[in-house]
Amino acid sequence: MKRIFFFGMAIGLLVASLPTWAQKDMRRLIKNNEAFAAAQYKMLMKNVPADKMPRYYDPAKDQLQVSGVDWWTSGFYPGTLWLIYKATGDRELLAAAREKLAIEEPMKYYTGNHDIGFMIFCSFGTAYAITGDPQYKQVVLTAAETATKRYRPGMHAIQSWNKSRQFNAPVIIDNMMNLELLEWAAKNGGSKRLAEIAENHANTTLKNHFRPDGSSYHVVDYDTATGRVLKRVTHQGYADESAWARGQAWALYGFTMMYRFTKKPEYLAQAHKVARFILKNPNLPADKIPYWDFNAPDIPNAPRDVSAAAVTASALLELAQYSNKTQQASYTSDAATMLRSLSTTYRSKPGGSKGFILTQSVGHLPAHSEVNVSLTYADYYFMEALERYKKWVLK
Repeated sequence: MKRIFFFGMAIGLLVASLPTWAQKDMRRLIKNNEAFAAAQYKMLMKNVPADKMPRYYDPAKDQLQVSGVDWWTSGFYPGTLWLIYKATGDRELLAAAREKLAIEEPMKYYTGNHDIGFMIFCSFGTAYAITGDPQYKQVVLTAAETATKRYRPGMHAIQSWNKSRQFNAPVIIDNMMNLELLEWAAKNGGSKRLAEIAENHANTTLKNHFRPDGSSYHVVDYDTATGRVLKRVTHQGYADESAWARGQAWALYGFTMMYRFTKKPEYLAQAHKVARFILKNPNLPADKIPYWDFNAPDIPNAPRDVSAAAVTASALLELAQYSNKTQQASYTSDAATMLRSLSTTYRSKPGGSKGFILTQSVGHLPAHSEVNVSLTYADYYFMEALERYKKWVLK
């Protein structure tokens, strides 16, 4: 998870020197996307039952799939409503955002897996950042304490999924995103132990999840007592040794975010290494929207993953804040290319996709689930990336 709002930036971007025409072009693009998002989500609001959250839209079936609040993506929809409200001031979206927070709040006690961070920080954390409402802050603090119940001291990590026939104590790269809940809470009234757990988890991930080229496995399975690695696999990617695109995006975002909170140089170094893997990869298309797996055998005909691009763009814009001038320019330029591509080729038609903003994301291709669909988290990180570009890059 993220947050453009939860920290102050002292470092200015080199790209403040962007040509005036380029700044105007991006300002128009962002404003257009904000208005488009508001119109789309007013439509989506009408399609979602009061007690449910949208999950994805499948264009092949013209079908909107919804979920209960206990599904891992439930926090993204209210979070996106808050981001669009912040951008536009539309009170109709504000009312809808508040209504969805009311049904999401019980998830502050959720212990079924690691995803309480996505559920609560992307919804209540975003709401608190915009409103300063102390009730929202308390929900975040409660959720952070709940998240620690999955911490396994012998592993020095938070167990992502429960034990199954496939895994003993799996930790997935996605879990890096949920450390923001802990780090933020530790600095905003919560126990210092929250940050210690987050950093232990990040250190364990840094040690065991990455290959020499900077790419990440999806899952590392552990012995809970000793912390011994039992196996490394890429559950949602093409093969165990392949680089699942969204997994690389989670890694980039997660270690950039951890550097923000800790200023530990090893986290920043890893973020740069992952960024190089993504941006210099020979299989990254010219429009910077990755295939669902960097090693998919059917490239260039493999599905793209717009959600991976949205997460990556947002992460690059933050990483640029901690970089030298050359890196700043490169990261910002690549993020801008992604945002332009997402705003054109991969954006829904007005009134389309049942109200989602973006198209062509991939959830879990090996399971034939959510392939070439609109996903809530793609929309969320796209709106976050637009906000970050506007805040940090444009004059």
